[in-house]
Amino acid sequence: MSKNTPIEVATFLAHETVERKIYYLRGMKIMFDKDLAALYGVQTRNLNKAVTRNPDRFPPDFMFQLSESEFENLMFQFGTSSWGGTRKRPWAFTDYGILMLSSVLNSKRAIQVNIQIMRTFRKLREILFHHKDLQKKIEEMEKKYDSQFKVVFDAIREILEPKNPKPKKPIGFHTRY
Repeated sequence: MSKNTPIEVATFLAHETVERKIYYLRGMKIMFDKDLAALYGVQTRNLNKAVTRNPDRFPPDFMFQLSESEFENLMFQFGTSSWGGTRKRPWAFTDYGILMLSSVLNSKRAIQVNIQIMRTFRKLREILFHHKDLQKKIEEMEKKYDSQFKVVFDAIREILEPKNPKPKKPIGFHTRY
């Protein structure tokens, strides 16, 4: 997908395809402009033009441009050489920015892609919620059973700790003065 070739309709419907394009940056889940352009079947520059024509629809919490250091780190992570790949800092869209893109890009494909992306974001939120819920239950169980196993742990500590530890001899050469 080096030239932003559109993804076939059959493959873009898979959650895994969209999940691989979601990154975690600045504490938010985002997608880059080039990945969105490939999903929508448009060129990246055309997507960016549509966005810049409608600046009121994309506040900073919907979309932001990567800083120079983030861009350099991104190029390093993706293994992009200085001769090829993106030369401009990409735009990152949050889930709200992606939702707003459907109003800027008026096509049936854009609507279908947006629906799929929103479903994927919802699925990721559900997974995260269940993960936190499971972690909370484990912590509750630890607290509940800590008092019951305290006796067992105390007995194990008594067995493992020697009663009268012998002083150890120092290691190495020692000179006497």
